[in-house]
Amino acid sequence: MQLIIDFILELDKLKGVTRKVKPLGLDRYENSAEHSWQLAMMAASLAHHAQTPVNLDRVIRMLLVHDIGEIDTGDTMAFVEGGWEERRAAELAAATRIFGMLPAAQGAPLLALWQEFESGETPEARFANAMDRAMPVLLNLANDGQSWRENGIGYERVVARVRAPIEAGCPDLWKHIDAGLQEARQRGWFGI
Repeated sequence: MQLIIDFILELDKLKGVTRKVKPLGLDRYENSAEHSWQLAMMAASLAHHAQTPVNLDRVIRMLLVHDIGEIDTGDTMAFVEGGWEERRAAELAAATRIFGMLPAAQGAPLLALWQEFESGETPEARFANAMDRAMPVLLNLANDGQSWRENGIGYERVVARVRAPIEAGCPDLWKHIDAGLQEARQRGWFGI
């Protein structure tokens, strides 16, 4: 019991990992725990639009664990270029440490879910990755490009980072987002 409680208390630190996008109507930046919860809700709402049928329970569990490594590494903005291999290695070490706090029978399956998300090879991982790439875009579209403007992120960089994973996991969502990105470009909501 204490190992599980210690793990749950460690997860509380995810609430302190600040991201670069502001929640709608708030002046503060969202945290990674809020992001993970919102992605799980988005996946539950959009599962019928997945490229191929998915096990929704698996997708939701994957989304709840996908940013656990940020407890140790912090968040990297989705639109940053370069350094991803070093970032993945650091997050793997962090996820291994954190899931290792649990008894092996519980920690190993969670680490496997985290690794499945990172590999992006299963239908569930592709759909989960589509949700993860889409949410910062959706928030920026709703916030007049807030983090794109604040961080000098251009239209081409956004499309290069999000198009393939969103199209692969949820093509209907990409069509919707693409139209929004075109409008945002016309409105000058990008940083470059």
